This record gives sequence, structure tokens and C-alpha cells, in this order.
Amino acid sequence: MKRLGVTDTTLRDGHQSLWATRMRVDDMLPILERIDDIGYHSLEVWGGATFDVCVRFLDEDPWERLRVIRQKVKKTKLQMLLRGQSLVGYSHYPDDVVERFVVKAAENGIDIFRIFDALNDIRNLEKAMQVAKETGKHVQASVVYTISPVHTLDHYVETALKLEDRGADSICIKDMAGLLSPYRAFELISGLKARLQIPVQLHTHYTGGMAVATYVKAAEAGVDIVDTASGPLAFGSSQPPAETVVRILQESSRDTGLNLSPLFEVSEYFEDVRIKRGFERGITRISAMRVFEHQVPGGMISNLVAQLKEQQASERLPEVLLEIARVRKELGYPPLVTPTSQIVGTQAAVNVITGKRYGMVPGEVRKYVQGFYGKVPGEIDPDIKKKILGKTEAIACRPADLIPARLGQCRNEIGDLATTEEDLLTYALFPMVARKFLEEKKNRVAETKTE
Repeated sequence: MKRLGVTDTTLRDGHQSLWATRMRVDDMLPILERIDDIGYHSLEVWGGATFDVCVRFLDEDPWERLRVIRQKVKKTKLQMLLRGQSLVGYSHYPDDVVERFVVKAAENGIDIFRIFDALNDIRNLEKAMQVAKETGKHVQASVVYTISPVHTLDHYVETALKLEDRGADSICIKDMAGLLSPYRAFELISGLKARLQIPVQLHTHYTGGMAVATYVKAAEAGVDIVDTASGPLAFGSSQPPAETVVRILQESSRDTGLNLSPLFEVSEYFEDVRIKRGFERGITRISAMRVFEHQVPGGMISNLVAQLKEQQASERLPEVLLEIARVRKELGYPPLVTPTSQIVGTQAAVNVITGKRYGMVPGEVRKYVQGFYGKVPGEIDPDIKKKILGKTEAIACRPADLIPARLGQCRNEIGDLATTEEDLLTYALFPMVARKFLEEKKNRVAETKTE
């Protein structure tokens, strides 16, 4: 069998999962050339929450971050995580924004677009896939993994085949909660490899502790590539450590071909960053292992804890976790990944805190039930649907078909604060945050010119 490819997620999902996406580009630059020499299949460096956090919390230009990484990384392909029609945000954007965002991401250095939709609604992937294809870049279409009566092996294989038919260059199974068990992984990967003509990549999280064993069985079944992170940014709710995966497979027919020495050199560097910045290591706690029961990803639990603390109801977390399972079933078994994890989690918390199930329904839950996030995997409980929507009809079309073009309006709103198309796109994605960010950016440029 051929060598197993390895993608490094340290610079995106690693620190998003463990360090609240707070690693600065200055902490990345000194080690990038060493990482580039390792021989990874690709480096995941952009997308997900990194864009929002750069603008909202780090006062960094996410586009400039991508450009400087691209300047340093000359041998290894760079990839990003794209939330389908939601890009790097939390709701759907119009097609004109999607088109220009994907084009500019490609121009600024992205080689591989990993594109997913929280509901596995292919309609929400099509525009981003089409544009990425037109740029000549690699389109990796993702299938979100979860466990429910409607998420069968056939569901995953058929979804992957449809994505292949629509031009995907590879398929990623995205197991965001660490639910994929080793033997289920063997069965799933075997089924995909038997039917697909394109490579299959596997992404999972260490959350409950199964991930390394899951990768071993997936490798035996013929998976082409797996995601790992450098040791200090692995474990816990992040990916499995590259060092462990590489060592295990050295004695198999799926040896990765990577050497341990440079991996440890890189991990020592990131351990110094971790200590210097006061970040925590990934730890698998008993509460995280309970993901096997409630299917709630670690990051989602952290958000729930914060929400309940604000309401002075921290002790009610066990009730909320039970309610999440109930709400998820009633809402048609959506996978718990951004943004559906927030939608289900918020409704469950409201139900518990108020004591009245669906007595108060947040706007995003109403939009979800009405179809504005896409087609639900299962069936929404008819009584719950009626309670939420009343006489309002659900939509049947692709949600983005109802969103008017926006870039022209954005250009008028932001004016000369946007000096590049990248600035304009930043504003189109996060108007409130971006205006302040672009004002401060303009002031810095002016100060530099007067020095």
C-alpha cells in the first residue's frame, strides 16, 4: 500500500481547538521554514475561526497573515477550512461575496479548499466548489460525520459520490466531535474507497481518546491522508499528535515517510510558545469522554459553560447536555458543528433555564426550522415545527438564492476605509468589527508615514 499522507493542523485547528485561536502570526513565522521541510501533504493555516479572531481580537489582518505564511512556505501546499456558503462566518453570504472571497483566497496563497456544510446540504457547497475549481485549486469537499438514525454508512457514501460528481478532487470525512470509533472508521473508509475514484482524507479530534486508534484502522482500510497536530497543540479537543501517529505507522505498510527528529524540533518550539503565552495543553477529561453519550464537541461545552455562568446556572450543565440530545432529535438530527451546534445548544439552554420547552425561540433557531440554513438531515418534529413557525411556510430553495448581492452596497458603506478588495471582503463578512479594524489600520498607516 502507498504511504499515508499527513496534514498538519497546528496553525489552524490545533490552536483553534486548544488556545481559542489566539496564536499570533509572530509566533508562527520563526518555525515555518522548518515545518515546510518536514514533508507534510499540506498545512492547514487559514479559515475556520482564524479570520474572525484575527480581526476581532488580535488586531491582525487575516489576509496579510496568509500572505506572509505563503512567503515562508514554498514547498508544502497550504489549505483552509471554508464553511460553504458561510465562508469563515456564521450565516450564509450572497454568491457575489462567496465568489470574490474564494478568488482572493486563492490569489493570496491557498492551494486546497476544504469545504463543508454543517447539514451536509450539497447546495450550500456548490458555489464555493465551482469558484475554487475555476481558480485551478484543489477542491476537497467534506462530509460531516455524526451519529444518528439517519446518518448511516450509505448516507455518507452516497453524499461523497454526489460531491465527486460535482467536481470534488478529494473527499474529507470531518469528525468534529471525535465520535468515529476505530472499527466504524474501518467500515466507513472501506466503503468509500470501494466506490470513489478520488482520494479520501480523515479529520478527527482526540476528544474522547479514540483518535489514534481510529487513524490506525482507517490507514488499514486505505485512507489516503489524515490530520494531525504538533504535540503541544494536540490531544484534548484537538487532533492526534503527529509524533505518535508517525511512530505507530513506521512499522506498518502505511509508513508516512516522515522523520521524528524534525517533528520533535517543531514540538519543542511550540512548547516554548505555549509556556511563554500561558496556553494550556490538551487534556482528555472525563467530561470530554462523555462525548460518546451526548455527542457535544469540547468547544461547544466550553461555550455552554460560559453561557450558563452568565445566567448563574452553571450547576445545570448536566441538564442542558441531556436537553441537547432531545432538541437535536426534535430538530432533525443536525450534526453539532458551527453553526448548528450553537443553534441547538442555545435552544437547549433556554429550555432548561426558563423551564418552558420552546417557550422562547431564538431567531437563529426559527431560521433553521424555516430552512434558511439548508435541508435538515432528518425530519423536524411536526409539533415543534408548528410551535416555532405557526403558519409561516418553510423555504424549499437553496437559501442563498434568497440573498441579494451585497458587495456594491458594502463598497458604498465602507468607502475609502477599504483600500483593497481584501479589505472590502473583510467588511462584507463582519461589518461591525471590520469598520473599527479598518479605521485602526488606516491610522497605523498614517502614523507610519509621518514618522
